[in-house]
Amino acid sequence: MPSDRDSRGPPELMSSQADGVTGDLVRLMPRDLVFVMRFMGESQYRLQSHFQDFIRAELAAGGVTTETHPMIHLFIENHAILLRDFVFSGVSLSRQFRVDEIERLTGDTTSMIRVDIWDQLKSHIETAEKQFHSQAGTLPKLLSAFEKPPGQMSGSEK
Repeated sequence: MPSDRDSRGPPELMSSQADGVTGDLVRLMPRDLVFVMRFMGESQYRLQSHFQDFIRAELAAGGVTTETHPMIHLFIENHAILLRDFVFSGVSLSRQFRVDEIERLTGDTTSMIRVDIWDQLKSHIETAEKQFHSQAGTLPKLLSAFEKPPGQMSGSEK
């Protein structure tokens, strides 16, 4: 469904759009931005290995082994990753901190965290827009998959 923005004519310059949306996101930061824990590196490997061993043992107890199912290692690895991500996501979601709490904890009385986030948001928004722009030549081919099939009546013609 087209939005009001679709009918405004040519798009604004990317930098002014990025400034506007960046400002909106920073304004919403106290309510919408949360910091979460993220397990990295060896912790991810260790939990994934645990689940691989767990799944392998459970499957073997049911008679499924690499001898009976030579490609089972792909199933085991994929499911171990899913279980690892489930565990880490659950823990991360239960331990969230708001930007004001992080500022208080770090002693950031000048709101430098917010300034840094502003800069990063604006830069990443502009990069995403430039990337989309650089691929604009391929859009007609990609969008053709969304066209109405020839001869099909639209909702207003029925």
